[in-house]
Amino acid sequence: MARSCSGMMSPTSSSSVPATLLLLVVVLLLAGGCHGSPPLKAHFYRRSCPAAEAVVRDIVVARVAADPAALPAKLLRLFFHDCFVRGCDASVLIDSTPGTGGGGGGAAEKDAAPNASLGGFDVIDTAKAVLEAVCPGTVSCADIVALAARDAVSFQFGRELWDVQLGRRDGVVSRASEAAAGIPSPSDNFTALEANFAAKGLDVKDLVILSGAHTIGVAHCNTFAARLGGGSGSNSAAGADPALNAAYAAELRARCGPAAASNNATAVPMDPGSPARFDAHYFVNLKLGRGLFASDAALLADRRAAGMIHRLTRQAHFLREFRNAVRKMGRVGVLTGERGEIRRHCRAVNRR
Repeated sequence: MARSCSGMMSPTSSSSVPATLLLLVVVLLLAGGCHGSPPLKAHFYRRSCPAAEAVVRDIVVARVAADPAALPAKLLRLFFHDCFVRGCDASVLIDSTPGTGGGGGGAAEKDAAPNASLGGFDVIDTAKAVLEAVCPGTVSCADIVALAARDAVSFQFGRELWDVQLGRRDGVVSRASEAAAGIPSPSDNFTALEANFAAKGLDVKDLVILSGAHTIGVAHCNTFAARLGGGSGSNSAAGADPALNAAYAAELRARCGPAAASNNATAVPMDPGSPARFDAHYFVNLKLGRGLFASDAALLADRRAAGMIHRLTRQAHFLREFRNAVRKMGRVGVLTGERGEIRRHCRAVNRR
């Protein structure tokens, strides 16, 4: 999409400006945005709240230590779902109120069907409460979500897997309808996935690499039941997705039971064999037809995506590529400068 920025030099006036200076102006405008919004940067709170990153890290590490199998996946998923609707602005944290949806009101993002199983909100609330006591009105909920995802996933390694650029501000609108439309579905085919990611400025490489987040966490039977065949009331393999490994499909049918399509109580690991480790094993399973969702198997249906998967089975390569992709995702639609606000409570916008 072409930019239209008031104050940019016109073709007639640029002839009197040295080419090198004009180039510098254009670069600065593209980096900062049309309205001069500052970019995200490392250690954004170094002066305004020096303890910010340590506070989040200490709270997250303590909570993950008590729940290492489940919480990292929850906090990473929270970050993904936030960034995929209105950008990384913490709009997923807002509770529904009569006016939440803006204009006519309505339900907030967290009450949309794709977000029904999200977790980790209490961890963000705790970090925000401590930071409001230490540095009132300074650290955004959006930055806390980004830091918490990184710190939770990094726990098993004892080091930070990626650096988090900061300076996000919080959004003031949250609509369930936008979450229902904007968050990728586990039943999406490759065309739908590519279009969804492209709308956020993410490419096929980002899609493949970020899908590797399915190396941790669980999914409920009703989210993948359509791949198992047989339909409700039957344990038959008839009609099963041919892209799904037959033995794996039988294992899933046994776990989920004959009414898998309505079973939202039973959960299975998304990465069988390595469910609690953030590693490259997801891509190993993918090559074996053991990707749980249709959206996982869809990566093998595209020549470009499939060509990336073999290298991503190597742990060092996956971690390096994931670091780059998740940082790119963390810049999607961010509010900086004077846009948005710093919420006092992550579950509600500030009262004007």
